[in-house]
Amino acid sequence: MVEANFGVGAGELVTLTYPKPLPMRLDRWLVAQRPEQSRARIQKFIEAGYVRVNGVTGRAKTPLRQGDSVALWMPPPEPLPYLVPQAMALDVLYEDAHLIVLNKPAGLTVHPAPGNRDGTLVNGLLHHCPDLPGIGGELRPGIVHRLDKDTTGCIVVAKSQEALVKLQVQIQKRIASRQYLAVVHGVPAGDSGTVVAPIGRHPADRKKYAVVHDDSGRHACTHWRLVERLGDYSLLRFKLDTGRTHQIRVHCAHLGHPIVGDPVYSRCRKLPLDMPGQALHAVQLGLNHPIHGERIVCEAPLPELFERLLAALRRR
Repeated sequence: MVEANFGVGAGELVTLTYPKPLPMRLDRWLVAQRPEQSRARIQKFIEAGYVRVNGVTGRAKTPLRQGDSVALWMPPPEPLPYLVPQAMALDVLYEDAHLIVLNKPAGLTVHPAPGNRDGTLVNGLLHHCPDLPGIGGELRPGIVHRLDKDTTGCIVVAKSQEALVKLQVQIQKRIASRQYLAVVHGVPAGDSGTVVAPIGRHPADRKKYAVVHDDSGRHACTHWRLVERLGDYSLLRFKLDTGRTHQIRVHCAHLGHPIVGDPVYSRCRKLPLDMPGQALHAVQLGLNHPIHGERIVCEAPLPELFERLLAALRRR
């Protein structure tokens, strides 16, 4: 089956020559030559028989020697049957052939999950970008980072595997910058600060996250700055060094200043406005373009309900 299909169809066939005098494992060298592909993806190509060394099907541990010819065939991406393109209004802040930055509204889930297969941002992007080259062998956009369902604002999505890998590296190495605005209960001490507290699953409620001090916690760092005092509330601006699930929401609750409207981490039910979820907005996203390196900074205007909340608190 593999022999008949090798190099046939709309995929990409790449031929390389191993140049080094010292031998190296096939999988390790291919990962270095194709940095836009993940190690797991390269290993899947090898396991599927899509890599040949001097015309012979290679294995991950095959030692390469100087002058060896390596042929790598990358088949076209496969459509996922549960991902259906759906037309929806998208607020595009930046877009080109490699990536798209959107201003996500509240109430929109980013990625399909069991019990929630449609109506997500991914469904809308499949309709908006019908010519996606695919991610990891699948016909889908690449989610670089996520926003909770009711968190609004800037989110970047990769259109290709190369863009996804390079943007994820920028997130990990803090080259990409993410800033948020939130209205919280109370007024924190001081005008700025940093929360360094590991985050893991809540010990009693597995649907929640919490600051934990055992091996289950992952390092999390959030910088905050007071923007405006609003009586019994405050408008804070955040900058993330890490991107843990619910990070800002958990750290705010840990400080004793949970985000207004947060249905999970705030116990306060009496609010200035009827809020569908937490008053948290990804206001700015900065990144280097994954292909040509130009710095891109996108800003998302505050949603109407966030503005109304601020106006109501200022009147008080």
